[in-house]
Amino acid sequence: MKKIWAIVKKEIKSFFISPIAYIVIAMFLLISGYFFSIIVFNTQMADMRIIFHNMGITLLFISPIITMRTFAEERKLGTIELLYTSPLTLQEIVFGKYLSCIVLFLIITGVTLEYPLLLRLFGKPDWGPILTAYLGFVLLGMTFLAIGVFASSLTENQIVATVVSFSLLLLLWIIGWAGDTVGGILGRFLSSISIYNHFEDFVKGVVDTKHIIYYLSVIFSAIFLTIKRLEWKRW
Repeated sequence: MKKIWAIVKKEIKSFFISPIAYIVIAMFLLISGYFFSIIVFNTQMADMRIIFHNMGITLLFISPIITMRTFAEERKLGTIELLYTSPLTLQEIVFGKYLSCIVLFLIITGVTLEYPLLLRLFGKPDWGPILTAYLGFVLLGMTFLAIGVFASSLTENQIVATVVSFSLLLLLWIIGWAGDTVGGILGRFLSSISIYNHFEDFVKGVVDTKHIIYYLSVIFSAIFLTIKRLEWKRW
């Protein structure tokens, strides 16, 4: 764990040395804050369901930017070889870089806690659905980041990594719509692998273990594929 946390600290430091962290945080808060103010002003309700949907869509665009440099930059600079020859295992490297992305994501999420606090000042929000929605949002973000790290391991170009990551996430986001159109067994299958469909229940205040299992399965699958990809490139 000490080795993993050493990587996390190094990656977090590099995030904040470069403008990436500040740009990502500013973009997310600007967009989500805009939707929060517009929605609350128009609905006059102390409710965050629509806000969480918009935060999820915003995260769809932001998360590939967070993860694009994790391995793509190492390849481009040639420092990936140093990682391969270091005393660190590939598992430690991957988990360290992934956790650093999660830390940045949690910082962004933590700032959004001002939204329910503002609602509390002017109304009586239902805290149950808000807490479950935050749980779903954290799982959603961790899933996005795991897929993004995998996409970054596929190329040395950060732009390509961003595009691949966004494409995969967008596909998993909208595939449920195709399921609604197709219907039948295929439709149910497509709906079952939709990231959006699993997030929707959390926003409604429903915590179902099948949704948690789904997100954890996608996370571990993406991390596993990342490790295997690096092992393949190593040899």
